[in-house]
Amino acid sequence: MGQLLADASLPLVFGLLAVAAAVIGFAGTRLAGVADELADRTGMGEIIAGALFVGGATSLPGIITSVSTAAQGYPGLAIGNAVGGLTVQTAFLAVADLAYRRANLEHAAASVVGLTQGTMLLGLLTLPLLAASSPELTVMGVHPVTPLLFVAYGLGLRLLANVRGDPMWSPVVTDETQHEEVELEDAEKKEQETGDHEPPEDPVKSRYDETSTRQLWLLFLLYAGLTAAAGYAVGETSIALVGLTGLGETAIGTVFTAVANSLPELVTAVAAVRVGAVNLAVGDVIGGNSFEVLFLAAADVVYLDGSLYHRFTDQNVFITVMAILMTAVLLLGMLRRERHGIGGIGFESALVLLLYGCSVLVALS
Repeated sequence: MGQLLADASLPLVFGLLAVAAAVIGFAGTRLAGVADELADRTGMGEIIAGALFVGGATSLPGIITSVSTAAQGYPGLAIGNAVGGLTVQTAFLAVADLAYRRANLEHAAASVVGLTQGTMLLGLLTLPLLAASSPELTVMGVHPVTPLLFVAYGLGLRLLANVRGDPMWSPVVTDETQHEEVELEDAEKKEQETGDHEPPEDPVKSRYDETSTRQLWLLFLLYAGLTAAAGYAVGETSIALVGLTGLGETAIGTVFTAVANSLPELVTAVAAVRVGAVNLAVGDVIGGNSFEVLFLAAADVVYLDGSLYHRFTDQNVFITVMAILMTAVLLLGMLRRERHGIGGIGFESALVLLLYGCSVLVALS
């Protein structure tokens, strides 16, 4: 398909990319809610299988794009989509901060789980950089870091489960802090004052409360099919854009495909903070970023010309390091816990937006 689009006009290709992005934004957001509801109903909600199931579902278009472009011999697109997705989704948290007016998002959402997720992400991001800077070595066409990434991610999920179930410390609770325990107490107070026995609404999956489990599986297959097809279309249009625009694979992957595939995270994050579910917004983005590192591992498996990590360009390395820096800034924001900052958002959100802008300029240079 990408080769067929090579002879198409630039407006047509951009139009197809926009349509695919719209499908991802619509179906991907609903897929997240369906997957989350199914994980709870089948007992996977708070365990490793649930995290993998939900994370894989919401990241489906990005996985398809990275794998399909790597398999066709476009490693720059695969890498750019993965590491570009990390930076843009982190920037989406700053956008969500703009929509949350009660306090700075990182102040309200500070939690041991969020800090652990961020630290886990920092560790995962170092592995592709170590692979890229080490001698090129493959076993059956796969770099040893690829299975290591999967193992490290699995161990990280085990750690998160332990931290969530038996935390050894917690941040100071303020009037603006939004934790599950605080949200539950607020709901109980509201019930006592108003007699309202309705539980607090989950912005992602409340629409599926009256849907049968069989119908949910059918919806899951429908939305998964739509997002997978759209993710493939994003990959194919990005291949065409490389030839039509004269921009490099890294630029197209980082700026265009990464944004298109990350739209569900933006919609979910903004919707969550508008109803006060700030932990959901932060957790989904940072946790999703950790899963997104696995895009590189999946792409390395199907890439047939050696190690994918050794196809990292200087731009790829810069943007990966930028993703590490942006994550570190968010973690510092959770630790600093500034209540109000520049333009109604925290210093970390303002700095994250600035860093993301720098990463886009470098990708396009």
